[in-house]
Amino acid sequence: MDFSLLRNIISRYCVGEEIWVDSRTVYIGHKEPPPGAEAYIPQRYPDNRIVSSKYTFWNFIPKNLFEQFRRIANFYFLVIFLVQLIIDTPTSPVTSGLPLFFVITVTAIKQGYEDWLRHKADCSINECPVDVVQQGKVARTQSHKLRVGDIVVVREDETFPCDLILLSSSRSDGTCYVTTTSLDGESSHKTYYAVPDTMAFRTEQEVDSLHATIECEQPQPDLYKFVGRINIYKDNEEPVARPLGAENLLLRGATLKNTQHIYAVAVYTGMETKMALNYQSKSQKRSAVEKSMNAFLIVYLCILISKAVINTVLKYAWQWSPDRDEPWYNHRTENERQRHVVIRAFTDFLAFMVLFNYIIPVSMYVTVEMQKFLGSYFIMWDEEMFDEELGEGAQVNTSDLNEELGQVEYVFTDKTGTLTENNMEFIECCVDGNVYIPHAICNGQILSAASSIDMIDSSPGGYRREHEDLFFRALCLCHTVQVKEEETVDGIKRGIHQGRPTSFYISSSPDEVALVEGMKRLGYTYLRLKDNHMEILNKDDEIERFELLHVLNFDSVRRRMSVIVRSSAGDYLLFCKGADSSIFPRVVSGKVEQVKARVEQNAVEGLRTLCVAYRRLSHSEYEEACHHLTEAKLALQDREQRLAQAYDVIEREFVLLGATAVEDRLQEKAADTIESLHKAGIKVWVLTGDKMETAAATCYASKLFRRSTQILELTKKRTEEQSLHDVLFELNRTVIRQRSISGLSVDCLDFGLIIDGATLSAVLKPSQEGAGPGNYKDIFLDICRNCSAVLCCRMAPLQKAQIVKLIKASKEHPITLAVGDGANDVSMILEAHVGIGIMGKEGRQAARNSDYAIPKFKHLKKMLLVHGHYYYIRIAELVQYFFYKPLYDTAYLTLYNISFTSLPILLYSLVEQHVTIETLKRDPSLYRDIAKNSLLRWPVFLYWTCLGVFDAVIFFFGAYFLFDNTTFTSNGQLMTTNTQMMFGNWTFGTLIFTVLVFTVTLKLALDTNHWTWINHFVIWGSLLFYVIFSLLWGGIIWPFLNYQRMYYVFMQMLSSGPAWLSIILLITISLLPDVIKKVLCRAVCPTATERAQEVESLDGVAELPPLSPGGGGGGGLSYKGTSADSSHLHLGAVEMLSLGRSDPLPHKLLAHLAEAGGGDLRSLSPCMLRLSGAGFAYYAPGPETSV
Repeated sequence: MDFSLLRNIISRYCVGEEIWVDSRTVYIGHKEPPPGAEAYIPQRYPDNRIVSSKYTFWNFIPKNLFEQFRRIANFYFLVIFLVQLIIDTPTSPVTSGLPLFFVITVTAIKQGYEDWLRHKADCSINECPVDVVQQGKVARTQSHKLRVGDIVVVREDETFPCDLILLSSSRSDGTCYVTTTSLDGESSHKTYYAVPDTMAFRTEQEVDSLHATIECEQPQPDLYKFVGRINIYKDNEEPVARPLGAENLLLRGATLKNTQHIYAVAVYTGMETKMALNYQSKSQKRSAVEKSMNAFLIVYLCILISKAVINTVLKYAWQWSPDRDEPWYNHRTENERQRHVVIRAFTDFLAFMVLFNYIIPVSMYVTVEMQKFLGSYFIMWDEEMFDEELGEGAQVNTSDLNEELGQVEYVFTDKTGTLTENNMEFIECCVDGNVYIPHAICNGQILSAASSIDMIDSSPGGYRREHEDLFFRALCLCHTVQVKEEETVDGIKRGIHQGRPTSFYISSSPDEVALVEGMKRLGYTYLRLKDNHMEILNKDDEIERFELLHVLNFDSVRRRMSVIVRSSAGDYLLFCKGADSSIFPRVVSGKVEQVKARVEQNAVEGLRTLCVAYRRLSHSEYEEACHHLTEAKLALQDREQRLAQAYDVIEREFVLLGATAVEDRLQEKAADTIESLHKAGIKVWVLTGDKMETAAATCYASKLFRRSTQILELTKKRTEEQSLHDVLFELNRTVIRQRSISGLSVDCLDFGLIIDGATLSAVLKPSQEGAGPGNYKDIFLDICRNCSAVLCCRMAPLQKAQIVKLIKASKEHPITLAVGDGANDVSMILEAHVGIGIMGKEGRQAARNSDYAIPKFKHLKKMLLVHGHYYYIRIAELVQYFFYKPLYDTAYLTLYNISFTSLPILLYSLVEQHVTIETLKRDPSLYRDIAKNSLLRWPVFLYWTCLGVFDAVIFFFGAYFLFDNTTFTSNGQLMTTNTQMMFGNWTFGTLIFTVLVFTVTLKLALDTNHWTWINHFVIWGSLLFYVIFSLLWGGIIWPFLNYQRMYYVFMQMLSSGPAWLSIILLITISLLPDVIKKVLCRAVCPTATERAQEVESLDGVAELPPLSPGGGGGGGLSYKGTSADSSHLHLGAVEMLSLGRSDPLPHKLLAHLAEAGGGDLRSLSPCMLRLSGAGFAYYAPGPETSV
């Protein structure tokens, strides 16, 4: 039931229109408002204590146990353990209780240690000293004692202890500079402003005399949004209300820079600060391997229940005869005879469940957790993924998705800062169709900035000259750039040039810095903002002052920003810059066609373009604009919507001045990375907010689109000409027709799709027509499936997440990966199966919210094709191995899954390399072999299960036939006639168990491709440990045991020669089917991975024919070498160059060839040196080629 209408009525008529239900009132300095102003209602807020820990000393054990037993596997093993305690079962409770206790204890210790570290970090933060103004004096207290309403003093380079509203600063203009590196990673200095009515306060006494209240919204996690107002009470005067926004709010975790001190009031404290709200835990992601594990577990659980039911039925069928119901050696007690048959049957069923429980291995889960945790360090230790510029390597925020990196089918990537460097360089500007390039090249000479200005001065006509001046002034005034004089930043002095101080620019947007620096190169220099006046130095070295009246900030919806300034002549000017799509519709005059043509040309070349326009305001128009802006800024409800409406009214009737072009260079090896992903069968989509032409040019440069790619456009421009329905069906028919004509599979077709945000909204929008939305989505997805690459331009952040969600929910349910570097990419990073953040220039918000963080886009290649490949191969083998190897003495059952067989598979799952790293990087198509969870599909699972059943049959019946003929000895013992070995249940079980341990360990040895000393030590060491343990367990009378069923059993079995032969024979027969299967598969239909292994197994490199046009003559230079102590380079037929093992081969080659060629090293350009394993090969053209 919706109570919103009732709530609004109560709010309006009972409480009052001006009081916002979802707001809070902060009394600055805890002073009550003057009588008659408003009712004083003290409110309770949390203290400033930060709590990131999960547990306390008192609730750790119950809370941790509750969380661990929420996992189905742990709860199942707990039930089995309790059953063993309650009823009489064939095995001791220790057999299931000890492994369960081990798993629970290890997990609890790990989680407890991590939480203890969080407690330590919390204490260090909460006990930090903070200065507070109390009764006109500064008092020092601890951070956790701060309360909402306290006036805080923060000094330079100190971190803000809570969310604060700036009251005044040591700077005369009431501003302060802040870095928010710990919040969003942006190292640039941001400017924050004090309210004009409080900015003049300089001392503690003046600040303490302030009588005011703050009304603001309740805490919410958006770092860049804040709505509030301050009511200042003065003696016998009406209270003055001033708007408060994000530019007045200092966030906890940010640092004060270049400002001696500030006074501010606490508005959000403790866990209500924006930093704390942003650090809430993210939703848990589950990998495809984990889902497969759960499915396999359910199958084995069903098998377990079936076996228990069948054995219970067979038991009672056997006991149906009276003479079998109670044999002489197993008389029942009186209670057992009187117990109801249903209760007896249920008890027997539980006993059989416990007896066969070991087909479900409890240690698999802890082994998988350890494998994921330890394996994640290989990413962090990878030196190839370390970036020298950033001084950082790859980071792992969660190890639960390691294997998912090897299953990615779709990669969704941002463009700016991800594919490109986000390092902007001003290229050119266009004024009324005339292009100006700083430091232009004329007649082979680079013109200086002054020369360029001379060219501008020579342009004819006062109208054009006026527009040029307005254009350059617009770019010098319409921005949020800060000017920094000489200062020390991170220990490095900046702003020193040739011994004299200069200035440099800092902004949160690299585009703005590039534009202002470009104007400086063209002769217009932005100097500073002082006393709310912007100063610029024009081309005539004259300083011009403009009063900054209003800033209409940039937002992603409007895609433009504006400033209103007043010149020294008293003229009101509105300057605006923004995307062409947001400027052109609002232009009423100017050379639109010429500018539009230049914008489109620059966009095709991959440059980022902005359009610049202006409007002269009369005094009445300015007053009207001020009224709209002030009214919107003072609103507590729907402030953003009201500001948008005000901006829409003000930003219109523009005169177009021109456009700018800024280049964002492609990141290093971005094209190679995308090409490798394509070869690996991964589809790459680019999701960007840029215009179509710019994004398309970047896609061509990065090899996402090739020149042969057939581009399909699904854009707003096309849907305006045709209906969306017709365009979709036409594109679908094109794809189907082309596929039928070519006769090739979908993967071989090379289509590329371009779609914009407006069209995507129409595709995803629920339609009123009956056939609408579902069909549109299905047709759109069908088109996308047939495209090797997709470009989505003009995308809002939410639309990026919608695209990812749409692909995730498609019928194939592909594994998706999203990669981005900015805050606008967080939504798609959280939505994708795997989220990767780039440590870029747009901040660390993406890296902080991601599963993995990498320094550059190029590192994605190794992350997926090498680390992801290895992780999936290793864990798939681990999971199948545990289901394959799932018995009798308590100690053996307990140690079987923990010590005898778990350690080898754990080490295997950490270090196995079925092919080398170089092979995986050189041949990305190997990634296709493991796609779509191929190693954990049902056929593979059934093969391993059948192999386990076959081995079990061989073990049991092989040992059974070995003990077939038995006779009684003179002392009453039962002995086999063919092995002369004492016969009994424990001897029978020991033989089977020995064969089992050796078989599963040797099978792992057969599957191992990459042998290291660690593998040898663990595999053969585990077998040796089993033998030594068996000798000690059965060879010594242990005083703490009431009975020893295994005493002397193992030694007596080893004393029999036929038993040795039987063990070897049974192990060989058990391993034979798997060996035969592998040999036949490699011979008949080898996979790409197996073919790569064959290539690697070849020793050295086969000698290739010379590269000369003559083909196979003796005139070419060739060399084939191995890792021998001495090798030779054969030159033609007679020359020989001796090479030692330690000699630098390239240097010797260069020296020899330079000497032979008369010192002309240009002849070395066609030469080629190939390295392969321990060998190397050199090839060069023969003398008949032009070298």
